[in-house]
Amino acid sequence: MAEPAPPAAYDPRRFRTTVPFYARYRLAYPPALIARLIEVVGMKPGEAAMDLGCGPGPIAILLARAGMKVTAVDPEPEMLAAAKAAAGEAGVEIDFRQGSSFDMPDGMGPFRLVTMGRSFHWMDRPATLRMLDAMIVPGGAVAMLHDDHPRTAENRWRLILRDLGNKYGRTASPHVQASGRPDYRNHVSVLMDSAFNRLEQVGIFIRREITADDIVGLAFSLSTTAPQKLGAQAAEFEKELRGALAALSPEGRFTEIAELQALIARRG
Repeated sequence: MAEPAPPAAYDPRRFRTTVPFYARYRLAYPPALIARLIEVVGMKPGEAAMDLGCGPGPIAILLARAGMKVTAVDPEPEMLAAAKAAAGEAGVEIDFRQGSSFDMPDGMGPFRLVTMGRSFHWMDRPATLRMLDAMIVPGGAVAMLHDDHPRTAENRWRLILRDLGNKYGRTASPHVQASGRPDYRNHVSVLMDSAFNRLEQVGIFIRREITADDIVGLAFSLSTTAPQKLGAQAAEFEKELRGALAALSPEGRFTEIAELQALIARRG
């Protein structure tokens, strides 16, 4: 199966300046969510899994801790370096490969499970699913992991982050632009037109206390407000963000309520 062709604006290194912020400030996937994913798919220790777009390795490490034979793929060399270091600290063995859905390393598969954490929207989704159909064994699955923040008073700091991101150019992001078009199809729609059209979603809710530093770090972990994207405006963006957050909470304390989700897709 041929690999999907990258779009003209594709930048495999768009996350290179987010590396110091990603693992520290992105919301972590709970081990219980990975345990539930493994249970739903029916995996046994020793079975093969690939984490596609692994970033600094949080999903890959949890899968390896559960006894899976894990291959982790990412296009960003610095992300892979961070993931390798994290895997070493966790005491797990993972086969790390540089590549992407547009440039898959040789000799991949077969796999029982392929996970994608906050990465599927960067891909040519239909073409990627066709490629994975040839790599995933019968009875296997793909799973898209992400987080969802309900509209609630505790999360109003996210509106500040969203509005400032828009002001400083977030709407220029290709996938943000695409999601705003009338013809946009969400992941569920795309999956239902693929071989992996039997869907199930599992989730775990969390509540945690965070600081203004955490929110600034989160902002810099996002491709849309990454230091490399903000460029000379990075300091101005941070100053304005901190000022708006201080107006919301002079004590600098905030609450985050979120659901960590796994959208599991198996063949019909």
